Amino acid sequence: MKSTGAAIAVNGALTLLALFALAPLAWMLSVSFMAPGEAAAFPPPLLPQQPSLANYVQLFARDRMGGYLLNSLLLATAVTLASLLFNLAAGYAFAKLRFCGRDALFQALLGALVIPGQVAMMPLFLLMKTLGLVNTYAGVVLPALASIFGVFLVRQYARSIPDELLEAARIDGAGEARIFFVIVLPLLRPIIATLAILTFLASWNDFMWPLIVLSDQDYQTLPVALASLSREHVMDNELMMAGAVVTVLPVLALFLALQRHYLQGLMLGGVKG
Repeated sequence: MKSTGAAIAVNGALTLLALFALAPLAWMLSVSFMAPGEAAAFPPPLLPQQPSLANYVQLFARDRMGGYLLNSLLLATAVTLASLLFNLAAGYAFAKLRFCGRDALFQALLGALVIPGQVAMMPLFLLMKTLGLVNTYAGVVLPALASIFGVFLVRQYARSIPDELLEAARIDGAGEARIFFVIVLPLLRPIIATLAILTFLASWNDFMWPLIVLSDQDYQTLPVALASLSREHVMDNELMMAGAVVTVLPVLALFLALQRHYLQGLMLGGVKG
């Protein structure tokens, strides 16, 4: 009886916390359907009096949000695919291949995790400028080809692959490339899904680096475009909320669709090895 009461209390508290966390998102969605100026009333209304899609029509017709949406989608997809290839290969190498300085190099990478990313933006920008990649999509994709966290996550999971399985494949004459693509990658499926979600979300939500590298307005991504929109329509809360919904909904839908694989990969990557 006591355990049942404790479970009810815990579930009730978790439900309240979930509602508290979801309330801003629900109100953002509601405001996006309101008429201009309706959200500025006091007290602010919870639901629109006459729901309308006018804010979304204005976003895609006049403010070119569709082009920015496509830019973000292309960049996030390219970054995710390229980053997966490099992170998976590097993580597997650190976990299962023996080479000179492997452990020292990995420890140096882990030490670099404590360095804020903003510190590297200036030298990275100068490097992109020297390479002629400023104001190009390659300037956004290239620095994101590999991440220390991604390498670490894959390494921790790949250490659980039995060495005997890899040695048997080598004895049968399989090369390292074939072992990686035919044997290792299928075993890394949970961590691949997790890393894909994390990388896509990070790239989709990235604001600072695209703002620095992409000076042409036609190349802007959704977060940068939304910030520009806020300067142009500083008092138009309804239009701003519609832009926020357009920015949030795709990644929210992706996360909800793949959350089982995401959580499974995180737990397995954290406890194995």
